[in-house]
Amino acid sequence: MTDPAPQAMSVAEYLRRERDGDLKHEYVGGFVYPLHAQAGSTGTHARICLNIAVALYPHAEAQGCHLYQEGVQLHIPRSNSFFYPDVMLVCDVDAPSEYYETLPCLLVEVLSPTTASNGRRDKDRAYTDLPSLQTCLIVSQTERYVVAYERGEGGEWQMRELRGQGEVLVPCLGESLTLDQIYGRLVTE
Repeated sequence: MTDPAPQAMSVAEYLRRERDGDLKHEYVGGFVYPLHAQAGSTGTHARICLNIAVALYPHAEAQGCHLYQEGVQLHIPRSNSFFYPDVMLVCDVDAPSEYYETLPCLLVEVLSPTTASNGRRDKDRAYTDLPSLQTCLIVSQTERYVVAYERGEGGEWQMRELRGQGEVLVPCLGESLTLDQIYGRLVTE
């Protein structure tokens, strides 16, 4: 079965339909794309997202940050896009809307077998274009493997791959997130 063709739509129409509909869609540069994870999300995917949220939640709360898991959108005005990150941390809490954020400091995407080969680079590029973003994690659900994009002191992005063990810094919280916290008992080495 093939995916339906992207549908052209204005931002206002997209937001209206998204609020009134039962299924989630992402919006990229004037086109609407169905969000496949909604229909076929795995238990492993959900537990990895929950593990990350559980590890970060007490620190986020203590510092007055907002931590979201899958339901709140990220709006990227520069690329005229709306995405649903799997986990999003926002420490600038003046949200422009009840439905979306624009200033995340951490974004996490947990890959499924179908999304691993899709145009991930375009989303990564849109994410790393955000001035507020400090860390972006791409997390495998089939092996203990995380790609971490980390913003350096000069603003340049560095990519690190972590396999089996390791940790990434979450600068806006002053905390680290380990692969053990991300995966728990789910995926062994």
